[in-house]
Amino acid sequence: MAILKANEIRELSLEEMQEKIVEMKKELMKEGVNKATGGSPSNPGKIQALKRTIARVLTIMKEKEAQNA
Repeated sequence: MAILKANEIRELSLEEMQEKIVEMKKELMKEGVNKATGGSPSNPGKIQALKRTIARVLTIMKEKEAQNA
């Protein structure tokens, strides 16, 4: 999963954003398990980047919901 930029996220619909969040959370869980079991991560900054991207998507979702309401 590539890290998404804000302008890429804004082009997605709310349903697509929810799918991306689920996908990123699964990937984050997989990376967390890998780290917890003592394995070395393939990309050390990936966990932090995933967390930031999830937060970015959630923020933009809230903005879109506020605009629609």
